[in-house]
Amino acid sequence: MNIVLEDTMHLSDVYEAFNHLFPFLRIEFFEKRNSGAVLRRFVNEAQKTLKEFKYPYANGRKLVISPNTTVQELDKMFTETYALQLQVFRKSGNIWLETTVTDNWTLEEQNEQGEAITAQMNRNKL
Repeated sequence: MNIVLEDTMHLSDVYEAFNHLFPFLRIEFFEKRNSGAVLRRFVNEAQKTLKEFKYPYANGRKLVISPNTTVQELDKMFTETYALQLQVFRKSGNIWLETTVTDNWTLEEQNEQGEAITAQMNRNKL
């Protein structure tokens, strides 16, 4: 199963689709200005559409997120298409860890690792 991102999708739709496909992963978006500076996390702007962040030269480009997409590739896709920076987090028990050290792993590998760690931690609590 893949996620095909449409310009009309709200950020909340992207969060939901991503979480549905990868329940042990979470993404967060940060706005990126022309200078490259990252401004702030989108906490209250989930109703903005992807089109509002799309670079004019990227019109017509559709992004497809698959289980075989690496975190690096996902980051690059968003950086080249939208004025958005993203960060992927992996569930580890009750906490969310940034995947910066394992950005070369696929989203499927990240999700499986999050599931395995969380299951192990839950078993250890018993």
